[in-house]
Amino acid sequence: MPERHDNPELTAENSSLREKLASLPSSPGVYQFRNSRGKVIYVGKAKNLRNRVRSYFRPPSQLFGKTLVMVGHIHDLEVIITSSEVEALILENNLIKELKPRYNVNLKDDKTYPYLVITNEPFPRIFLSRQMKRDGSTWFGPYTEARQLRSILDLVGSIFPVRSCKYHLSAENIEAGKFKLCLDYHIHKCKGPCEGLQSEEEYRRMIEEIVRLLKGKTAGLVRTLTEEMHVCASALKFEQAAELKTQIESLKRYSERQKVLAEDGFDRDVFALAAAEDDACGIVFKIREGKLLGSQRFYMNNTGGESLGELQAKVLENYYLETPESVPDEILLQEPPCEEDEDALRALIADKQRRERLERKAPKILVPRIGDKAHLVEMCRRNAEHHLEEFLIQKQKRGESAREHPGLAAIGTLLHLAKVPDRIECFDNSHHQGSDYVSSMVCFEKGKPKKSDYRKFRLTSFEGSDDYAAMNEVIMRRYGGSLSRELPLPDLIIVDGGKGQVNTAFQALSTLGISIPVIGIAKRIEEIFLPHTRDPFNLPKTSPALKLVQHLRDEAHRFAITYHRRLKSKNAIRTQLTSIPGIGEKTAFRLLEHFGSVEAIAKAPIDELGAVAGKKAAETVYRHFRLCPPPV
Repeated sequence: MPERHDNPELTAENSSLREKLASLPSSPGVYQFRNSRGKVIYVGKAKNLRNRVRSYFRPPSQLFGKTLVMVGHIHDLEVIITSSEVEALILENNLIKELKPRYNVNLKDDKTYPYLVITNEPFPRIFLSRQMKRDGSTWFGPYTEARQLRSILDLVGSIFPVRSCKYHLSAENIEAGKFKLCLDYHIHKCKGPCEGLQSEEEYRRMIEEIVRLLKGKTAGLVRTLTEEMHVCASALKFEQAAELKTQIESLKRYSERQKVLAEDGFDRDVFALAAAEDDACGIVFKIREGKLLGSQRFYMNNTGGESLGELQAKVLENYYLETPESVPDEILLQEPPCEEDEDALRALIADKQRRERLERKAPKILVPRIGDKAHLVEMCRRNAEHHLEEFLIQKQKRGESAREHPGLAAIGTLLHLAKVPDRIECFDNSHHQGSDYVSSMVCFEKGKPKKSDYRKFRLTSFEGSDDYAAMNEVIMRRYGGSLSRELPLPDLIIVDGGKGQVNTAFQALSTLGISIPVIGIAKRIEEIFLPHTRDPFNLPKTSPALKLVQHLRDEAHRFAITYHRRLKSKNAIRTQLTSIPGIGEKTAFRLLEHFGSVEAIAKAPIDELGAVAGKKAAETVYRHFRLCPPPV
């Protein structure tokens, strides 16, 4: 059985690593772990590099899952000191995207989704773009549905006369008369800035109103336009007042179509996640003035062993690093963030507000458990589950999930096996107060049950209740008898039990001269035991390795219990019917198969009994139950 990696901090050959650990600063920054080939396998950020990095180098019994495996491969360490947590967060994000380290969560952002851009020009244009550029333009999105974005563009075009041409409308070009009015001017979809018929100041005011609309501030925009309409009417500018009235009515219709999620009119971002084995989906609802403007999705893989809180932190950091939109009044979360993650998020938001020159309070970060806000988070979570399910179905159709069950690779890495275990066999014993001792063996190939290779054993080599003797017998019979020639040997053996059962199975295999890795799983707190290892270790609840081991254990338990109950029922039949002189097992089973129970047999007329068991047997059974009726 291969041993787990020792703690790198305690290994003599890693003396240079120990020296680096001893000299780590207490500053914020980014750390990179490298393997023996110099390849970066993990990138992380820290508020305090010394405390964070040293937390990885603990005894193996205090580590689990992906962290335990990763630490076993760390050969070198590199740190980059930054002046703030925000700089560390941005640098970490960039390095992960550039290096794609093996043990980092792979977060697929929405770069392929479209944005709505308002260009940085004297007379800005508005259009759809799938590539975001830091060119001073104003960006909204991304929008997960292009149809939704086009409907917004159509709305903006129907309310505001924004130019659709691609001319470079500088003051010099307009004064030189380089451009001519197009059809949009004549059908009242543009006011002709290309020939100087609309001033830059008037056009800019219109763009500001569009920005307010896109930010969801429809109520304030309607009030502003209504005031302008009254001013125009008072000044007898009825044509302009009529245009404003049309805009106001269109805005009201648009506002009524938006889904109202909160009556208080607050701006909120609502986050929730769903995870399954090695994939996860995070969703953010963008709520402005109590209305849902849209949502954004984040798909993640390589998430095995990561908690929902850790995945949530990844989504929050990526969203507020990349989104061009302003921060809302409240941020509602599914999981309470740890202190370090919350500090990093608040620092990132403060930096974002400073860059946007926003003089407003920092948003409240809440984890609601009851009330309307909790309902919003729950609705967001249900959407995350739905989209994750769709993502996994599409992944399966592409054949990505058919190649290898994620739990297999995780088990192979965790136990340092020579290869990923393609075939796994699992054993479980069952008995009733030491009687009817049975054992079951189930087989999984490529992470799925192979029921044709399931086997059941009736154990007879010992008396009384002896789990160790039972384990020894079933291992010897499976791998030392005819079954060893009938079935191929597995790559891994799992037994339902703790230290004693694992050591017994390992000793039986050694006696047979067979070297197959074997582990045990104890039911109480799902501890994993290795042969001749004093302390067990735990796998995180979200680990695909733990889920696969539990599936095997539960299937073996089900198979053993089913066999044990059937055997017990057969014994009960044997004691009630075969105890009658002259009645054998075949006759007893024919009677039971026809009548269904011993009670029905006892009440049956002699001619019906004779039709099933024959005249002589029928007379024997009929006479027996008339003299000795069965207990009720």
